[in-house]
Amino acid sequence: MTILEENYDKKLERILLTPEGVPLHIFLGARSERAAAFLFDIIIQFAAIVIFSIALFVALGPAIGPGWAFAIIIFVYFLLRVFYFSFFELTWKGRTPGKRALGLRVIDRHGGTLTPEAILTRNFMREVEIFLPLSILSTTATNAGQQLSTLLLSIWVCIFAFLPLFNRDSLRVGDLVAGTWVIRNPKTIMMQDLAAGQASSEGKVSPYQFTAAQLSIYGIKELQVLEDVLRHKGEHVRPMQDEVAKRIQKKISWDPAEVPGYSNLDFLTAFYRALRKQLEGSMIMGQRKESKTDV
Repeated sequence: MTILEENYDKKLERILLTPEGVPLHIFLGARSERAAAFLFDIIIQFAAIVIFSIALFVALGPAIGPGWAFAIIIFVYFLLRVFYFSFFELTWKGRTPGKRALGLRVIDRHGGTLTPEAILTRNFMREVEIFLPLSILSTTATNAGQQLSTLLLSIWVCIFAFLPLFNRDSLRVGDLVAGTWVIRNPKTIMMQDLAAGQASSEGKVSPYQFTAAQLSIYGIKELQVLEDVLRHKGEHVRPMQDEVAKRIQKKISWDPAEVPGYSNLDFLTAFYRALRKQLEGSMIMGQRKESKTDV
């Protein structure tokens, strides 16, 4: 992410290399935040099934009888439990209501696009990790002579539930299998040096001009990547900035030869300001483009 995150635990900071070769500084979600988000989602599921149960008994209870009503409730709860997380992470780009409330999101651990396959894998694995053993445990615990099964299932649940405590990146089995991270996703804040530069350049016509069509190729994600590139100073980052400038120019068909005294850093700064202005204008109109993959 490309924000000022001085208050975040540096132990949670990671470097994510995008497919374009751009290193991003991200912060993993803390274990307590992930647990709170999960609890939040479970409460929402519980509230939803309670409301559904009351509505079912009121509307159809006398007609279908308590036996069928309970069977329908159990079936609906199963569907809710299995598909709740996947549905929201697919539609909300890696976020559930709980993650959204806590400022978290799921991303691809290798810097690529978060795929539906990865989302489904990480969430279906939760059935194996937690829900299925707990469901079996709730039945064996009430039967005499099932002490061994209860013990083994309890150990199973504990191993998977506490696995994030014993690895550096706080990964569940679902994250390990799907290749995902849960990161902090706070609001983007424009860097102070860029903001000052933008204010000081007001009233002047920049030689770096871009059309709306050129700017519309990129979205919020690319703006954040570009901001991260511009954040870094020094000669050691110049090759990276040069490469990013060339990639953008090729993507938007922009010719640097038309600008006297051209420099890659000036180009990137001007493109950042123009892109940010267009995206902010679009959001005011209710249009939000998350990345270049959005149509």
